[in-house]
Amino acid sequence: MADALVIKNLNKRFGGLHAVQDVSFTVRENETLALIGPNGAGKTTAFNLITGFYRPDTGSVSAFGREIVGLRPHDVCAFGLARTFQVAKPFGGMTVLANVMTGAFLRDRRPDAAREKAREAIDFVGLSARENAAARDLTSIDQRRLEMARALATQPRLLLLDEVMAGLNPAEIDQAVALVGKLSSRGLTIVIVEHLMRAIMAVAKHIIVLDHGQKIAEGSPKDVVENPEVIRAYLGSGYVHAPAGGTS
Repeated sequence: MADALVIKNLNKRFGGLHAVQDVSFTVRENETLALIGPNGAGKTTAFNLITGFYRPDTGSVSAFGREIVGLRPHDVCAFGLARTFQVAKPFGGMTVLANVMTGAFLRDRRPDAAREKAREAIDFVGLSARENAAARDLTSIDQRRLEMARALATQPRLLLLDEVMAGLNPAEIDQAVALVGKLSSRGLTIVIVEHLMRAIMAVAKHIIVLDHGQKIAEGSPKDVVENPEVIRAYLGSGYVHAPAGGTS
């Protein structure tokens, strides 16, 4: 497999806060990689750096063999990297269908074609029954599904998911895990930020752990959850005794 995303020596400061410190990692094509760590570890900042919302102070972000530092967010998206946001950001007065069509218009400006692609994405995430509802009227859970549908409508090669399972109940988490698995089975490369270790253990083959902006561990799920530094900084001593499906 080729490299989908190569991060090298990424740094970002906000005043006296060193939010991302010399972080490097690689995501292989068709891989699902998880980025985990405590609140404030730098995970969402890393997403913002990768997708052009922030520019790194130093370091490199290469996607599918091309340096993308300096590209604007919509250019990064056009290149094949789409993302969701930790806090859903729908166009509240527009319908679900119209929201998702805004993503589909990236690839095809014809309304009929964009509508077809939007409906495919809406159906994929399970929102077909709500396509004519105003986005502001959706539950928070369905707004997260809408975020994913809008990203999928851009036809990405790499999808970055920022806590799409936050606030879900156990049954909904299982549905979300199945959805991520379905995306992966279609050949999509996925980078996921998530606190629910039950979900991470189910979907990810490779994990990067950040703490205070620094990478403190990297490896398979089994290796990471047994790493003493990860247990100290994030999981807590009780996690090592929990079953694989437990949460932290």
